[in-house]
Amino acid sequence: MSSKGSLLVDASGLKCPMPVLKIQKALRSLGQGDRLTLIATDPMSYIDVRHFCETNNHILISAEEDSDTFTYKIRKGPKRL
Repeated sequence: MSSKGSLLVDASGLKCPMPVLKIQKALRSLGQGDRLTLIATDPMSYIDVRHFCETNNHILISAEEDSDTFTYKIRKGPKRL
């Protein structure tokens, strides 16, 4: 599912580093300020996604866990100089 300015990435069943690599690839198709929602089942994604956002200038809007599923909402930040 996608619409202008937002994208859903399902990384269910994938282990580190694949959820972050899927985010990285998906963000290339979005503009600054656009949003991405990631669905993941890897418990390490809780650390990996936060670190990815912090080091790449993206904003982690929310991180939620429901049973064994993690949902992350990310806003694409500006490129670092």
